[in-house]
Amino acid sequence: MLCYDAIVYIRSGAIMETTILTLRVPQETKEQLAKLAEATHRSQSFLGSEAIRRYIDLESWQIAEIQQAITEADAGDFATEAEFNSIVKKHAG
Repeated sequence: MLCYDAIVYIRSGAIMETTILTLRVPQETKEQLAKLAEATHRSQSFLGSEAIRRYIDLESWQIAEIQQAITEADAGDFATEAEFNSIVKKHAG
């Protein structure tokens, strides 16, 4: 059963309903979060929610990129030797 709290917030112009999520974290992490919340005048809940959202966004992007690369590799879509050498020269000097 999910428990909903009464808090809503606006992100990208849309009102979003929130739900409660309980996590276990190391004591040090909890203390760091409390200090950050105090320093930024944000709630620990807000900071935790933002951290999770950013993590999900990043991981979702990375998984999508990997899946796209696998699709391209399965189709035999590889860089030519000249393209590869150009990239190496650009980034390795």
